[in-house]
Amino acid sequence: MRVIICGAGQVGYGIAERLAAENHDVTVIDIEARLIEKIRDTLDVRGFVGHGSCPEVLLAADADKADMLIAVTLFDEVNMVTCQVAHSLFNVPTKIARIRSQSYLEPRYKMLFARENIPIDVVISPEIEVGEMVLRRIALPGAIDVLYFCNDDIVALALECMEDCPVINTPLRQLTELFPDLRTTVTAIKRGSELLIAHSETQLQFGDITYLVAARDQMRRAVGLFGHKEQDAHRMIIAGGGHIGLYVAQAIEKRLHKLRLKIIESKRERALTIADQLEKTTVLYGNVLDPVILQDAGIDQADLMITLTNQDQVNLLSAIIAKRLGCKANMVLINNVAYQEFSRAVGVDAYLNPHSVTISRILQQMRRGRIRAVHSVFNGQAEIIEAEVMQTSSLVGKSLSELGLSDGLRIGAIYRNKTIIQLSADTRILPGDRIVIFALAECVRDVEQLFRVSLEYF
Repeated sequence: MRVIICGAGQVGYGIAERLAAENHDVTVIDIEARLIEKIRDTLDVRGFVGHGSCPEVLLAADADKADMLIAVTLFDEVNMVTCQVAHSLFNVPTKIARIRSQSYLEPRYKMLFARENIPIDVVISPEIEVGEMVLRRIALPGAIDVLYFCNDDIVALALECMEDCPVINTPLRQLTELFPDLRTTVTAIKRGSELLIAHSETQLQFGDITYLVAARDQMRRAVGLFGHKEQDAHRMIIAGGGHIGLYVAQAIEKRLHKLRLKIIESKRERALTIADQLEKTTVLYGNVLDPVILQDAGIDQADLMITLTNQDQVNLLSAIIAKRLGCKANMVLINNVAYQEFSRAVGVDAYLNPHSVTISRILQQMRRGRIRAVHSVFNGQAEIIEAEVMQTSSLVGKSLSELGLSDGLRIGAIYRNKTIIQLSADTRILPGDRIVIFALAECVRDVEQLFRVSLEYF
């Protein structure tokens, strides 16, 4: 696929890196020569210096031959105009834009990005996506990651296997025998630096990070099964009152009425602005790295500290200080992949990867076949995919034991008629089934082949 990316910052670079690794034909445009030079030197992509909204620059980047344009510059307006130009002059089939300002996304303006107005096929709002990620984590203490599939009836959870986990050193096939009414499947295990697909004889070890797929109504039980006894947060502090911090605070005020919330914001004017927009939240003006400010916020009584500033170092350090001062748990927004790798070693309980959200939305548009949802996990090492089985699929009528899946794939759940099917070797796949499957990055193409739509379907 031929893809043009407008914007070579952290997000644009991350997208280009992922797509280039999948051998897509990628071209990147940015106004800063140093960013284009860096991306040319490190990735197998083409680079052009200029405005992505400029017709001449898009023409030089072969926009007339492009299958997709992704606009992720720092400015919403540039992203919108870029998509408009790509549509009007070059008829680019798929246009994706990052839109950060919530004013453009209000329901009353829902027709703004329609094809006859500003033709954007997919709008990505990192603030909303990351904010919802935060809210999912708050709702399920102990989970490292929480992803929803199949009308939110199925959930994929990343959990650390604790020392008192009752299923340590037990073959996974015995889970069904021990807990016959528990509809959950362990799909993959991160053990140190190694990512393993789980099989029936696989045994969990203390410290493993597992991805399991479960029915939504059983996710708390699954968390407890892995040795987690964390309680719901009642007192919480947010470090950083930017777009994400404000979104989370407003959502908490609407959804979690019993949670007592405070925000620490380092810019006085911003602190005053968000204080006017919040009804029940206490807003403090000060430096989140200052122990005195943290103590004034009642950090020693807090159940959870979430650090959402735009600086990774500040987020990490303030979260560590918070734990030292008595906060029970922390959650950290980290953009830099290098920091994510050692975050748990320095006392971070859970981190948020905003780039994975953006990349997942884009991958969903690129995957062939009847793909309904895609989530990139473990920094791009794997994907969890929801796909629909069509009448003409080669999967129809086969039992799970007959599929002959490659070693890099593991089915986590089958969703049929709004019901989650208990998996066994004899379970047969029917047309209309929606399957949640864990795939190592190198096996994603196999998933696309499994769920491709035959020409006979048309």
